[in-house]
Order: sequence, then C-alpha cells, then structure tokens
Amino acid sequence: MSEPGEPATPAITVEGVTKLYRRTLPGDRLRTLKSALVGRSLTRGLRPEEAISALEGVDFTVGRGEAFGLIGGNGSGKSTLLKLVAGMLKPTTGRITVAGRVAALIELGAGFHPEISGRENVFINGAVLGLTRRQIEARYADIVEFSGLGDFMEEPVKNYSSGMYVRLGFAVAVHTDPDVLLVDEVLAVGDEAFAHRCLRRIEEFLASGRTLLLVSHSLDLVEGVCDRVLWLENGHQRLVGEPRRVIDAYRQEVAEKEGEEHKAAKEQRQEEATTGEASELRWGSREAEITSVRLLAGGEERYHLESGEPVVFEIRARAARPLDDFVFGVAVATPRSIEVWGTNTDLEGYVPGTFDGEATVRLTCPALRLGPGDYVVDVAVHSKDGAPYDYQRRALAFTVTARDGGIGTYLPEHGWEFGGGVRWAGRKGLGPGS
Repeated sequence: MSEPGEPATPAITVEGVTKLYRRTLPGDRLRTLKSALVGRSLTRGLRPEEAISALEGVDFTVGRGEAFGLIGGNGSGKSTLLKLVAGMLKPTTGRITVAGRVAALIELGAGFHPEISGRENVFINGAVLGLTRRQIEARYADIVEFSGLGDFMEEPVKNYSSGMYVRLGFAVAVHTDPDVLLVDEVLAVGDEAFAHRCLRRIEEFLASGRTLLLVSHSLDLVEGVCDRVLWLENGHQRLVGEPRRVIDAYRQEVAEKEGEEHKAAKEQRQEEATTGEASELRWGSREAEITSVRLLAGGEERYHLESGEPVVFEIRARAARPLDDFVFGVAVATPRSIEVWGTNTDLEGYVPGTFDGEATVRLTCPALRLGPGDYVVDVAVHSKDGAPYDYQRRALAFTVTARDGGIGTYLPEHGWEFGGGVRWAGRKGLGPGS
C-alpha cells in the first residue's frame, strides 16, 4: 500500500524486489559447491520448502533530498533491503536503481580490518567508497575531528569499543560526499553527544539535496528525521507514507499483538492459579475466591488501550459461605512494581452487607488516562482488616498507547496556549499552522 505522488527526481528506485535465501538442508554444502562451480544461482528453481523469503514484491521510490525511513519488527527484512540498495546483495527478482555515489553504515565494523590501525582503516574504507588517496588525505583531519578519536587513530581497530567503531564508520561515510547515505541501527550504539552530532550532520546532508535511507527501531527518531516511512512486515510491504500515519499504524498493530499476548498470558495464569501451580502469585484463605478477571473496553475483552479510553475492570467471585466482612480491590502498577493507581470498596465508603455464592464486581473508569507503556493489575477480595480471602498478583496485564507525547504514567487531558512573540512552523504530522 503506498501514497500517491512518487518523487519527481528519484535517487533510489526499488521495483518488484524479492530476495530468497536457501534453507540449510542435508547435503547443502555439496549442492552449494556444485552450483558455484557451474555458475548457477543458489536460489534459482527452489521449491517453497527449500527457500526462505526475506523480501517479497517490494516497490518504492525515494526522491533526491528525501529522508526515507524503514520500520518493522526484527526479521521483517529492513537490513536485507538496505544491503540490496547498497549493492552488498543482489535481488532474486526485481530491480534496484540508485543514482550517484552510495555510502553505507550498515553493520558494526563492516569494512574495517581489526588488525590494523584506525588511520589505515580510514584510507582503506575511503578507497572502497570511491575516494582517491589524495582526497582522503585532504579530508583526514576532518574525519578524525568528527569522530573524536584523535588519541586512538594509531591503535588497532580490534581494541575499539562498539561506540568507537560507529564513530569512525560514520565519520568516514559522511566525509566521502555520498549522494545517498544508508544508515542502519548502528547509530543507537553511540553515546548521546555523538548521536546529536550525527543528527546535525544528517540535517546538513539533507539540506544540500542528498538522500538518506534510515533503518531504526527508534520510532521517535524516524518520525523526527524522515519525510516518508515504509513499514515492512515479514518481508512484505505494509504501508508507505507520511511518518506519523505509518508509525501510528505500526504502533497500533504492535500494541494489539501485545494485547493478545497479555490475554493469553492471563488465561495461562488463571489456569495455573486454579491448579495451584502459581502459589507465589496467589494467596489467601479462599473463604471467597476470585474465579475470573477481565479488562473490558468498548464492550469487549481487550488488553490494548488508547490512553483516555473508558474501561471496566471486571471481577467474578464466589463465596464458599455467607460473608458479612468483605472488600474488593484493584491496583494498577508498572511491570517493575511501581504503583500507579489503586482503590477498594472500603476506601470508597462501601459498607459490607452480605456476599453469598456467585458475584460480579465491576470497577468503571470513564477515562483511563495512563501514559504509554505496559501495566499489570492486582485484584483481591479480603476482610476489612486486610486478611486476604483471595489475592491475585499480576492477574492481568495490558498495553497503553497514546497519540500525543508525554512521559510518565499519567497522561492528563491537556493543551498548549501561546502569546506574545512565539510562533510555531507547525506540528509534526499535522502540517503548517496546525
């Protein structure tokens, strides 16, 4: 699925690209050697059970001067696609066209020889990227200054930390004056100060009309830097378009999958609790017993919520004998046991009458304004003095997403107002004047 209006001047064109890998099967080493000797493709004519599809039918165009992001889960094909654009791999079918010089920062330490010095690696790496020795000599001081590795350039690269690898690799890549820069997740390895320096350089790079193809799991980084984004899932192209729209769709699907996982985990915990296999998460006299716990949103059981949605915590319980001393409680916390919110019927003034047989208790929240993140829920029925009849720790878990930014566990309804001399060019994802 893509947006209308392809770039007028393409820098990268990917047309119907599929990439297959051969599965490792008994006798593969012999077949691989034979195929190589006779010049055959290792993936041509493979049966479906012999092949792994890394990418299938991918189509997009990146314009000159555009920052284009690739997002998706692990194994979705992002790094494979970047290597295809870099020319490190060839597509099984389809075609990729790149206009101009390409520099790639894809794998940590790729292109570096560990036994030789940083200085020697700069010259080798620069030559691989198409520079003459004279050009490298002219830019060497700038490369060293940008990397911040002046005291380590004569050291063998094998002694470098992962962050130092990234510093040197990025410094060489951006000083080769590429028309297209390919950057994988490796930027996340560097320290914060160097990351800011890289981002400033990327902005300068884009302002000069050159092109960036960025892979990152940092969705905020992708949204802040990129003009358009492609979402890959299991090698298939899910969505291409404006960053906010694509990233919101991706986050929504991830959260929904997490919600299904939470539901399955809740059912497993309840089964274990019934059979007594999870005693460390459940205790009490069982004079009253909680038989099920559900989170309801929009009238259905759901464990992915948008912040501010109305929700219901539903407890079903059973009293083995008539009780006149009982309290129902619910507590929400983070997975690291930081308390977020909790209440019970006693705190809110409910005076017990009788509890006998089956009962359903619902705690209704018209707007659960939690910040984005994962949460767990404890539920209990106990006496007024706190003696537990049935306490279930982490009885369920759920995920919250939010369209508006914020940090922390509370996301109140809010808005900004401005006066005087402050003006904004727009809001990310909303356009000018929004």
